[in-house]
Amino acid sequence: MFGLDAWQFWAAMAITAFAGFVKGAVGFAMPMIMLSAFGSILPATTALAALILPTLLTNVQQAFRQGPREAAGSVRAFRWHIRTVLVFICVSAGFATAIPQGVMYALLGVPIVLFALWQLSGRSLALPIHHRRRAEIGSGVIGGLYGGISGIWGPPLIVLLLSLGVDKREQVRVQGVVFLMGAVVLTVAHLLSGVLNAQTLPMSLALCVPAVAGMMAGFALQDRLDVVQFRRWTLLLLVATGLNLVRRALEFWT
Repeated sequence: MFGLDAWQFWAAMAITAFAGFVKGAVGFAMPMIMLSAFGSILPATTALAALILPTLLTNVQQAFRQGPREAAGSVRAFRWHIRTVLVFICVSAGFATAIPQGVMYALLGVPIVLFALWQLSGRSLALPIHHRRRAEIGSGVIGGLYGGISGIWGPPLIVLLLSLGVDKREQVRVQGVVFLMGAVVLTVAHLLSGVLNAQTLPMSLALCVPAVAGMMAGFALQDRLDVVQFRRWTLLLLVATGLNLVRRALEFWT
């Protein structure tokens, strides 16, 4: 199926369903889970192509769950981060096969782990309001550069939102809006780069089915989580994500 063995295809379907469930529950981590797991069963560029359309579709679900007016408000509130992410996804997408990915994994993974562990310990790391624009732009640069070559640009935004103390519903909605806009740019960029092509596009489209199903199940769990639980699970997932990124960086250097 789609140039894969049957076991590869069904494994990819199961991985995507689980990733969709996690994204529905906490609002992020779908492409991180997919890319990490796909990397063990698929070629790197195929793994990247496979996650593009499921990511795009589930971000539409997430961004507009409370309606278009609320989504537009999130765009206005985080416009500096959004603009920067979109620009730097375009900048880095053309270098998807050239930039040393091990370096990018390490530079993103280590700070994520340190931040999340710091927050879990009960210490505060709030960004001063007068530095917010600078923080949005800085996190957008990091996320955009990383997103163009890996399909993952969420962790810097999560760190920004947690630092600003955004409430649960707004956090998930902002994540969906930013991820959606980035996903549109990523899709176009990799149609042009050739990563998403006649061979990889059908598989990516097929994976939209388990992605949406998992997302709906995750939404049901998200609605039952209180703010403390939501924040704690988000931070724990950030730790796991960051450690996995560090692991992947070490794989490139061994």
